[in-house]
Formats: sequence, structure tokens, C-alpha cells
Amino acid sequence: MLEGHTINLRVMEHDDVPLIVKWANDPDFAGDYEPIEQVTHREIMKWLDGLPADEKWFFIEKKDGTPIGQIMFAPLGKHYVIGYRMLPSERNKGYCTEAVRIIVDYLFLTRDIVRIQAETNPLNLPSQKVLEKAGFMKEGVRRKSVFIRGQWHDGELYSILREEWREPRVLLKPQS
Repeated sequence: MLEGHTINLRVMEHDDVPLIVKWANDPDFAGDYEPIEQVTHREIMKWLDGLPADEKWFFIEKKDGTPIGQIMFAPLGKHYVIGYRMLPSERNKGYCTEAVRIIVDYLFLTRDIVRIQAETNPLNLPSQKVLEKAGFMKEGVRRKSVFIRGQWHDGELYSILREEWREPRVLLKPQS
């Protein structure tokens, strides 16, 4: 478990499949900027079993263990890419920013990489704020990079470089 100040990140396990399925099939959880999914328990089990060792999916949990979102990382060539989603009722409370900071700390502390990137819909201002608060910088737009609800949408590409990160912001920091 990766511990933050107000949240923890816990790796998803087989026992979590019912909640993963519930959230994956809920268009409100995905929000307006993610594709609509409809998956079965069996499909999620197969997906979870097939994840490469260097790709991890976590639940974002409050300190009492209540799951409130998901965050992931995966290799992308010599870099890593991250993605995240939060329950609608838990958005705009700072939890996602802290989760991104934890993942950034973790990746730069454990991997010999120079960059982490994320992509967000140009209309998803809250997600852009999360990335910017976590130290990411906007690089540009990937035109028509994701198909959502019958239309192709652009993606704004954000990244943080190791030299911009400098030191852990959450992990290894004393909690006060």
C-alpha cells in the first residue's frame, strides 16, 4: 500500500473484481470524458490476470479504507503513462491530486525514467487542474485521439520530467 496524507493507494486484487465491474459499467463513474464500458465479471478477471508486471492499477481509498477512485500506471516505451477516475461524489476534494502526486513519487523513486505523461480531454478542466497541481506541464494536443460517445475527441498531453519533480512531495514525507 502506498500511503498519503489523506488517502492511500491499494493495488487491485481478485477480491475487488465486483467493485471494478460495478464502476466500469457505470457511465456516471466514467464521467463525460471517458468511453462508456460494459464488461462482465469474467472479462475483468481475464484483464486483471493478463496485466503485465510493470502495469499497476490501484484503488484510491480514504484512510478508513473506503474506495473512492482508481489510478493506474503503465509503461509507454521508455516513459510511463498514468490515468485516473474518481467517484462523482468525491471529485474536487483534492484526493485525485494527492493520488497523482503519490504515483509520481513512486515511479520516480522506483524506476529509471525521465518522464511521466497523462492525457485529458480539452474540456475536462478539473483533470487539467489535477495534473498542473501535481507538477505536470501541458505539452500540446493530440488531435482526435480518443473515441467517446460516438465522436472523436482531442487529447491534451501533459507530462512531468524527473528534473521538474526534484523530490518526493508525498511519499517519504512526514505526516503532520
